Amino acid sequence: MLLKFPGLICCLFFTFSNPFTARGQSFRQLTLNDFQGPPRRSGDIVAETACSISMKYDVHARNGVYRLVFHIHLELDKQRSWLDQERLITPSKIAEVLQHEQGHYTISYFEQQELQRVLSQAKFDRNYQAEVEQIFNRIHDKYEQLNLDYDDDTDHSRNSVQQSSWDKYFKRRLTGNSEQ
Repeated sequence: MLLKFPGLICCLFFTFSNPFTARGQSFRQLTLNDFQGPPRRSGDIVAETACSISMKYDVHARNGVYRLVFHIHLELDKQRSWLDQERLITPSKIAEVLQHEQGHYTISYFEQQELQRVLSQAKFDRNYQAEVEQIFNRIHDKYEQLNLDYDDDTDHSRNSVQQSSWDKYFKRRLTGNSEQ
């Protein structure tokens, strides 16, 4: 079964020294090359990161016990992701926005990792499809709200104090120094 769920579309960048891997998918840094879509020049948003999470699973049933093997993949859609370099006059402004957008990608990465962890540990019965959907929706809603809170708190990167606080939070979570 293959399900595809669009992730959040958001806005900025953060630098880590190591690539992080958990449950088979590597964390990665975004670059300007990841933003190939045409900029939308309405409003004050200067960038957007488009991520989606696709999920498929194999079902193995035996004696009324259902074991599901999940394959959950995070994808950055470069054609739908954009960054308006014409409105970002200095290299430092571009770096700030890229930093913020990295935060949105990082949140999507956290969602993918939690889905993989929680679904892989769950026990399922013959209603596994509904159970998988319920778990997915619960986790997806949590991270959708986290993305909204991130943009609200940082004012789409314009609040540098809050942006710095979020960047530290992301780094702690990626290095395993805070609770999930």
